[in-house]
Amino acid sequence: MLPAVMYHHINSDDLPLSNSDNMMQEHLSLIAERYTTIFPGEQIVGHSICLTFDDAYYDFYYYVFPLLKKYNLKALLAVPVAYILEETDVSSELRLSLKHDQIYQEKNYKTYAPFCTYRELREMVQSGHVMIASHSMNHLNLTEEGIDLEQEIIGSKIVLEEKLGFRVDSFVLPYGKYNEAVVSLACEHYKYVFRIGNAFNPSWHGIGGLLYRIKGDALVTPDSLLKPFKRFRFWIKTVVKMIKGSQ
Repeated sequence: MLPAVMYHHINSDDLPLSNSDNMMQEHLSLIAERYTTIFPGEQIVGHSICLTFDDAYYDFYYYVFPLLKKYNLKALLAVPVAYILEETDVSSELRLSLKHDQIYQEKNYKTYAPFCTYRELREMVQSGHVMIASHSMNHLNLTEEGIDLEQEIIGSKIVLEEKLGFRVDSFVLPYGKYNEAVVSLACEHYKYVFRIGNAFNPSWHGIGGLLYRIKGDALVTPDSLLKPFKRFRFWIKTVVKMIKGSQ
């Protein structure tokens, strides 16, 4: 069974969606000791794990990327395309200064560059430690009326591939929200489609065509997700989902 873990922020004021830099360092150190991190599509072995980080905030580049290199780990980074600048000369202090609810405001993301830039994304991909996924164009709930699904799902892929110069095979559903139309279009254009769900995956096909992810934000201890009781609960949910054939 393959665990995929979902993270968001480092050192953010939005505590349910964040870990401290110290917690993340200790957590990734344990991951390096106990698991082999893999990208989507790579061979699954007994202790494989897929690490995923949503939203491509600058705190990923600033805090997490150095740890991936230090511990020789791999991670999938989900990018909301409309918020990514080509490059910036804004200081790291300012880029990390916004509160979570300020980040997506147009005047702020263009002025403070709180997301990774394309220059930083290219650097991380070229390092071999990071793979990029689409997280849609505008990071919207794709089940709402009036959403341009082709732009959000297909358009975001086209832009990322043009900007970064490589194929994008993974899509991470914004907010974990989806319906039949969203899943159908995403699965048509991506090999791997990720959702939220606190279950393991029997293969890269996931369950019902979607890959489940365990919540890795707000860790209480560095080994919170690795304890036997937690793993047993995830395994039970996996079995139930597989029996139901649920998406």
